[in-house]
Order: sequence, then C-alpha cells, then structure tokens
Amino acid sequence: MKKIILLAFIAALVISCKEDPIDTQRFELDTSNGVFIACEGNFMSGNGSLSFYNTEDQEVSNRVFYARNNVPLGDVVNSLARHNNDLYIVVNNSGKVVVVDASTVEYKGDITGLSSPRYVHFVSEEKAYISDIMDDKLVVFNPETLEQIGSIDLDGHTIEQMIQVDDYIYATNWSFGKKLLVINTTIDELISEIELPLQPKDLVIDKNGKLWVLSDGGFEGSPVGHEEPAISRINIESETVEHIYKFELDDFPSHLRINGTRDTLYYINNHVFKMPIDGSTLPDTEFLNNENELFYNLAIDPAKGDLYITNAIDYTQDAIIYRYTKGGTLIDTFKAGINPADFKFR
Repeated sequence: MKKIILLAFIAALVISCKEDPIDTQRFELDTSNGVFIACEGNFMSGNGSLSFYNTEDQEVSNRVFYARNNVPLGDVVNSLARHNNDLYIVVNNSGKVVVVDASTVEYKGDITGLSSPRYVHFVSEEKAYISDIMDDKLVVFNPETLEQIGSIDLDGHTIEQMIQVDDYIYATNWSFGKKLLVINTTIDELISEIELPLQPKDLVIDKNGKLWVLSDGGFEGSPVGHEEPAISRINIESETVEHIYKFELDDFPSHLRINGTRDTLYYINNHVFKMPIDGSTLPDTEFLNNENELFYNLAIDPAKGDLYITNAIDYTQDAIIYRYTKGGTLIDTFKAGINPADFKFR
C-alpha cells in the first residue's frame, strides 16, 4: 500500500512538472553566454525572481536564485548591475541589493537598510552608487566590502537611472520631478541641474556623445501635473537641451534603448518603434507591432543587436519573452518570471 501511494505521488509530481511552463535548473547552470533577466514579481507578494537565457542553446532557466540558494530573492526585483564577476540584484520593496556570483548565482552578500533602491552604478573598484526613489540622497558603498561609506545630498530630489561620462554622473529625477542631475564623482557632490519635460526616466548616450532622455509626462490627476511625454536630446558639454521630440498627451512611451553601435534609438509606445539619432521627428510607423499583446519591457543585446521584448500578459502570470533579430525576424520565444524588468547581457 505504501509503495502504491509513493508511486502515485511521484507520478503526480512528474505530471505537474511537465505542465509547469517554467523550467528551473538547479546546479548545472551555464552563464557564459546569454542574459540574466530580473523579474519583478508582484508588489507585496515577495515573488520576484531571476532568470537566465542561454543564447547558444536557446534554453531558459528560471528562478535560479531560489534554486541555487534555497531562499527567495524578495519583493520587486527592479534592476541588475554587474561588476567584475559579481551580479548585483536590486530588490526594490525589500530595501536591499543582493550580490551573487555571476557564474554560479551563489549568494555572496547584500546591502541592506535602504528605503526603496532602484539602480546601482559603479564608479571604480572602491566606489559605487545606489539610487533610491524614496530618499533624496545617493548612497555610496564599497563594492569590495559592500559597506556603505557615505551619501550624496540631492537637494530634495530623488533619482532613478544613472549614466557616466568622464567624471560626471547624469541622473534622472523621475518621480514627480523635471530635472537631470549632474554629479561630480571625484568629490561626490551634486553640481548642477538641467530642466527637462516632466518625469524624466530612461537615458542613453549616442555615438556622438549626445544624451537622450525619455520623459513620460506624468499622469492625469498627478499633483505635479500631466503633460506631453517627450524625448530630449542634450548637449552635455554645454548642459543644454538641443531638441525635444514630443508625443501626444495620451501616449505613454517607455523603455528608451539604444543599439550597440549607438546610432539607433528604440522605445515602446504600445508597439516598438525605432528612430535614427539623426531623425528630425518621431517615427510614424511602428517597427514591431504588438498584435494586441502587452509589451512591458525592451532590451537590446549590445553585441548581436537582437531585441528582447517582454509580454506581461496580465501582470500576474509568467511572462513571455520574444527574441528578434535587429531586422525584426523572430528568433525564439520563451517564458520567464512575472513582469521582467531588466536584462544584463554576459
């Protein structure tokens, strides 16, 4: 009788695994070629996760942090950063940055005591910054020890994404803000501000050294207003806005990206659009039609030029990711965790 019950249990387990759309690989994970994918999960559910897609084998391994370390990542996995062979996983609503070995995904440590961290940027071997959407300071830490070694006062602003040119960090003041903040990394101080359209978030730099920033324009009923979303081109030498490309008020563009040769911009506005950096207007025709699916995120392989587009479906179930060539031909389709938020290519 015990054998019958045991066999029935094993059979049920096998069937349930086959029906599960998510594959999890426990110990034999090859991360030498491919991309890590941060999956937010759902707010207050603690179901954020980490996936890895092997571009050579076209195989995906999901929930790899849990599989390797036997503990969950936490609540809302927002972004990824890599330094040497360490992967930094920013877990927004858990107020921490988790550090793992980028080859084995083995836990190495974490940075805690943060309010609502968003992104990590590495200045040097001994210094890195963490942006925080709920704190008007930039946390400074040592990547070698993971110890917080200071902070930078942001004069009442909060910041989102960061990009570095020479000794200067350019950071977007997204949440209810209108500024691009300029930070001197040598002295760790905010030195200037550039005014932009409302709620600047994504930023990239092109081959000519021009900075491009996508502002989402806020939302109806926002305490700071609602205006047309826009993409701004900025001359960082003169700290001036050279051109503003405006959308319609009811548009909601997001996820501004640039290709590896840094001559073509991509973004989501319901569909996926592409725009040359010397374009005089926003494109009228989409590059990839969403075909009534929910395009949630976009990433570009800097080496191959392949596009990764995520379909969040209904925000509560495992997402679908489409991999396209730079010419728009579908290569592969696979499933990852809930709400893929960021990609880090190996």
